[in-house]
Amino acid sequence: MELAWYALLGLFFATYLVLGGYDYGVGLLLARRTAPATRRAALNAVGPFFLGNEVWLVATVGILFGAFPTLEGELLSGFYPAVLGALAGVVLVTAGVQLRSRPTGDRARAGWDRVVVAGSALAALGWGALLAGLLQGVPLRSDGHVAGLTHLGTPFVAATAVAMLSLVAAQGATFLTLRLPAAEAAPVARLAGRLVPAALAAVGTAAVLGLLSGRVRAAVAQPAAAVLLLVALVAALLAARTALGRGRPGLAFAATSAALALPVALVGAALWPWVLVSTVEPGAGLTVADAAASGPTLRLLGWLALPLLPALLGFQAMCWWVFRGRTDGRAPVYW
Repeated sequence: MELAWYALLGLFFATYLVLGGYDYGVGLLLARRTAPATRRAALNAVGPFFLGNEVWLVATVGILFGAFPTLEGELLSGFYPAVLGALAGVVLVTAGVQLRSRPTGDRARAGWDRVVVAGSALAALGWGALLAGLLQGVPLRSDGHVAGLTHLGTPFVAATAVAMLSLVAAQGATFLTLRLPAAEAAPVARLAGRLVPAALAAVGTAAVLGLLSGRVRAAVAQPAAAVLLLVALVAALLAARTALGRGRPGLAFAATSAALALPVALVGAALWPWVLVSTVEPGAGLTVADAAASGPTLRLLGWLALPLLPALLGFQAMCWWVFRGRTDGRAPVYW
């Protein structure tokens, strides 16, 4: 039962990163010096999906709170700078996108665009730092609580946060190649062709720092799974670069989506059966079974969550079907 809920938690968070990733990626691309009409077109492309994508974050928090209350407490206390930064970024992006559409001048819209860019960067960096902090282990004391915040100030955490930022930017660019009119999508496709290798370099840097870090090597309980999923992540980015070069934005978007989902799977599989590995006491930490709620609670939540996943998937599929194609009404070449 605990394993099923752990997998469901990972599925929901990975889905949020994939869907929210192109929201924040488009937000990051507003930093380019382009005409106001171009920025408006980019936001119109992501607009129909924007609020629906954030529902997956709400569902993830709900699963964490209900099924893993102990883990939820330690994440909020031991990782609060990363979590607070990410949530602040989500709020800033939502507020910026909503308020820039009000009837104001170009200067005010440019100010809200900067808010969206800052929020997108905060969200990407915060979630990347959270995943990296989990993967390298935490100073878990004998009383079961995380001591201090120094575990978030390592080169590996910084490099992984930057890698997540680069992955999100590449995801936003490949998304726009699918949604913008063909004439406007061409320069974005060229930009995506540059962002994907940058993301590959950032992921490689984070991987090297992880391999050199004794804390990461000690925390990883399943090294074979970690290496396999890291190779899959690199392969996904290479596939995205190849697809962009061949003019297949649909394949490129699928590949960058996989690249954003794989870090969640990597962390979950590499730490199993632990969810928090202690760097203070080797071989100690918080297991998935210990972090989970009681059996009756999980079964009750199961009955409540049973209709939730099909409803979310159905809503997402409906949005993509209704708003499929480019914003000028033409269907893109997917494959």
